Amino acid sequence: MDSVKLIKDLTSAFGPPGFEEDVVEVAKKYVPAGYSAERDSIMNFFMFKDSHKENAPTILIDAHSDEIGLMVQAIKPNGTIVFHNLGGWVPMSLLAQRMLIRNLDGEFVTGVIAARAPHFGGMNEAPTLGSLVLDIGAADKAEAEERYKIAPGCPIVPKTEFEQQGDTMIAKAFDDRIGCAVVIEALEQLKDSDLRVVGTLSSQEEIGIRGAKVVANRVMPNFAICIEGAPADDTFAEPHMIQTRMGHGPMIRHIDGNMIANPRCVRFVREVAAKEGIKIQEAVRTMGGTNGGEIHTSGHSVPTIVVSCPVRYAHSHHSMISYSDYKACVALVVAIVKALNEDVIKGF
Repeated sequence: MDSVKLIKDLTSAFGPPGFEEDVVEVAKKYVPAGYSAERDSIMNFFMFKDSHKENAPTILIDAHSDEIGLMVQAIKPNGTIVFHNLGGWVPMSLLAQRMLIRNLDGEFVTGVIAARAPHFGGMNEAPTLGSLVLDIGAADKAEAEERYKIAPGCPIVPKTEFEQQGDTMIAKAFDDRIGCAVVIEALEQLKDSDLRVVGTLSSQEEIGIRGAKVVANRVMPNFAICIEGAPADDTFAEPHMIQTRMGHGPMIRHIDGNMIANPRCVRFVREVAAKEGIKIQEAVRTMGGTNGGEIHTSGHSVPTIVVSCPVRYAHSHHSMISYSDYKACVALVVAIVKALNEDVIKGF
């Protein structure tokens, strides 16, 4: 499998929350041999291994397929577009950036988030999402509607090109398309496992972890690995507080806004990583959350670990990852699954 092409295709796909169908279409092209695939009505994508031992434990490897985006809410008389956010944005990161709108005909229209030029003052003003508009160059509302086919409900994502510079990759949507790539590549390497391995690309994480609820109920795993593109803090945090450095390997977290990691799972992953020579990072997060928060409390409770690829400048147009971190994430996930069996899982 061409890992770089996989990552490029996934990050380039259009897929804000609720509109993940293009990501699903990309993923279909990369389903590893030995797996059957299907999607549900909210665009969760499932990949089931076709052969495994009878009554084998079910291992879920999950990542979310949606990216942060926007949605057209209204069109002003002057043709500029008022939008609603789909996921968490820092307003300053949107100013003067190009966006891509999928119009009523399914075609893409480019727009730019309006930003006041310094000639008109306001250089020290902090914008809010509600104060911003998207400009597609329409002369008025009628042209936006009739020529460009824009209407309330049209989805919007950043318009960004994938780029690789040595070990560094730059793109939109590494949160969490890099996780989607890890899921697919790990499944390929686990095709001979005796366990029942299920890979999922779940929908609508960025607006409330909605797809993961369905995934947990459908798969009913005995053990779960959630793959994330976790925000890196190595370019702004004080040195002693840096917990997620790009280029320093996968990150596992002890706590975040919706999950305290099972300490027995953490210990197990540490041991697996040490045995395989995979360098890992550990974080204590006071905010945020992942699909693990929903999955670990499903059913009769599910031992769950969150493995993350560090992402600089997450939730923006231009985020960064280290390709070596990506490969280490794949290696760690594969090693975790290979070390699992029914007795190990019961010990969690």
